[in-house]
Amino acid sequence: MLNAMPRKRAISLRCPTCRQIVLRSAPEFPFCSERCRVIDLGKWASGSYVISSPLNDPETGNSNYPDQHVKKLH
Repeated sequence: MLNAMPRKRAISLRCPTCRQIVLRSAPEFPFCSERCRVIDLGKWASGSYVISSPLNDPETGNSNYPDQHVKKLH
């Protein structure tokens, strides 16, 4: 049996926007500031960030979900 040492929890991370070190106790954690938080939110809202795995309808497993449920405007 290996004598594994317990892993220490990180007390800091790098801000995902500007890469500055941020302490876990910071009020905007994991961001370094409100500005970086808003920049990240804007990237999600504009579509710069996407979820890479396809969405599947949980009832049928259909990988065209939600396209089949969206009404086309054309």
